[in-house]
Amino acid sequence: MFERLQAIEDRYEKLNSLLSDPDVISDTEKLKAYSKEQSDIEDTVQVYREYKRVNEELNDAKSMLEEKLDNDMAEMVKMEISELQDKEEELVEKLKVLLLPKDPNDEKNVIVEIRGAAGGDEAALFAGDLYRMYSRYAEMQNWKTEVIEANYTELGGYKEIIFIVNGKGAYSRLKYENGAHRVQRVPQTESGGRIHTSTATVAVLPEAEEVEVDIHEKDIRVDTFASSGPGGQSVNTTMSAVRLTHLPTGIVVSCQDEKSQIKNKEKAMKVLRARIYDKFQQEAQQEYDANRKSAVGTGDRSERIRTYNFPQNRVTDHRIGLTIQKLDQILQGKIDEIIDALIIEDQTERMKQVGE
Repeated sequence: MFERLQAIEDRYEKLNSLLSDPDVISDTEKLKAYSKEQSDIEDTVQVYREYKRVNEELNDAKSMLEEKLDNDMAEMVKMEISELQDKEEELVEKLKVLLLPKDPNDEKNVIVEIRGAAGGDEAALFAGDLYRMYSRYAEMQNWKTEVIEANYTELGGYKEIIFIVNGKGAYSRLKYENGAHRVQRVPQTESGGRIHTSTATVAVLPEAEEVEVDIHEKDIRVDTFASSGPGGQSVNTTMSAVRLTHLPTGIVVSCQDEKSQIKNKEKAMKVLRARIYDKFQQEAQQEYDANRKSAVGTGDRSERIRTYNFPQNRVTDHRIGLTIQKLDQILQGKIDEIIDALIIEDQTERMKQVGE
């Protein structure tokens, strides 16, 4: 492990030199590639350097114990050794995590698709709650959200809402939200006060670059139509809404959020590219789906992953058995506690697999 870490540090130093090279500075592609590579390994290098510093201090402290010291000094050195050993162990665990294979999509923006599922109007209202939860979380992370498509209901929910989250590392944290979310509460439409159970599905797709997905214009059918609002009412008399159909895969994307047909087409293309990229990824993943067998599967979108129980102000993530009595806070976007627990579980599982 430490040979590998030393090689990474050596590469980091080499990249420092390359990024100062006039030939590299004048080559935009090389400059971008080397900068990204350096950024990707920077955290690992910093932790490794901290480990080497602590390890050196620990060896020095152990050497002091071999000298003739009075009792008070010996006790102080022993305490220092104990603290340094704890710190060293902590840094080793961090380094093990940092050396795990990285998901190449982790730093990407994401496209989130939320759909009301079982439960009719109540499911659509819950889809709206989830959209607001993710929007508020994005604000807390200083990420920006942009609605692509929204299919409203008369009660104020969404049959479907698709939006982009722009921000570094968005996929690394939101990818765990893939799946079916269940809500238990008394719906607005229930006069008898009975608790109903409804569901909404969430799909989180990494935004794909043009170079990652090769889409030919001849493979896309473009249809235009007038955009509509709640209840199907026309909100725009011009044919600004766009529907794209990718003929080889049958994937269809619509966008009517902008008044400009060109802007709607650009947004729709982002979603189309992400869905095609995701389709290819899903197919490739099926060939060795060991990753999906971990407690934190991020691929099966039919899996029920979480329950939001309003009467008990409780949220339960079924993948890791985590229950939190903070539903009101979580719906305000404070979901880091859940996401952090899922990341730790995922890292632990992957470390076991590496060990095996």
